[in-house]
Amino acid sequence: MTRTHKAFGRRAFFLCFACATAVAQQNVQFLPEVDAYLKLNSMFRVYVEAKDDQDGGDSAQAGIGPSVQLYLKPLARLKEMRAFDRDDAKTRFLVLETGYRYIGEPDTPTENRMSDRNRAELDWKNGSFTWRYRNKLTVERTLAAQAYHFIPYVAVEPFYESQFSKWSTTALYAGNLFPIGRHVEFNPYYEHENNTGGKTNHPENAVGLALYLFFSVMANDLNIPQRVRSFIPHGRRACHRDRRAAAGPDQTSSSDDE
Repeated sequence: MTRTHKAFGRRAFFLCFACATAVAQQNVQFLPEVDAYLKLNSMFRVYVEAKDDQDGGDSAQAGIGPSVQLYLKPLARLKEMRAFDRDDAKTRFLVLETGYRYIGEPDTPTENRMSDRNRAELDWKNGSFTWRYRNKLTVERTLAAQAYHFIPYVAVEPFYESQFSKWSTTALYAGNLFPIGRHVEFNPYYEHENNTGGKTNHPENAVGLALYLFFSVMANDLNIPQRVRSFIPHGRRACHRDRRAAAGPDQTSSSDDE
């Protein structure tokens, strides 16, 4: 190991130690999640989501429920950029989603939530109705470690809460997508959320781990990169040249004259 690598290793160790010390002084939650997707055809996909979250400044709560997604034909550019991501919906320019969530929060009555992919959420809780709008902007890049590809990302997601009549919450994410085989993808991430809906700011930190399972009823339709082949194989061109040569120079020339 060179001196430069040793110096870099020491700095990385002290940086991780400093971050771990800072995080340890705060209340950090763990947010597990499992999503199972089933692609029905080129336009429809259904999935079931089970997760813990603290969205919009809510206390830790668990939710489970199904959703249906409708999307259009994938864009060639997006399909090329997302070649190693198992989530086929990310290759579509527009995704519409509707679903149902059963929300369970400790020491409180249950809550039902209906949401669409635009992240406009309609909430009924204790007989009262509120709504929330959220928009998540993500920047990611596919990197390669020899033959394996992984996808680090950062994201920001502001929340508009009707009960506060303002943009009351901002969530920041940093994570990594790790595809495993044809059907599995892991998403470990860190989330920092700042809620200004109350009288004082209320920051929250969480470490999450999401498991995505992708299945399809369509044969050979998973988002796996394949090598592009020539429309006319070289062997066929070679056979065509051989047939023309075997016909003799006179026939070849007459064919060319025609």
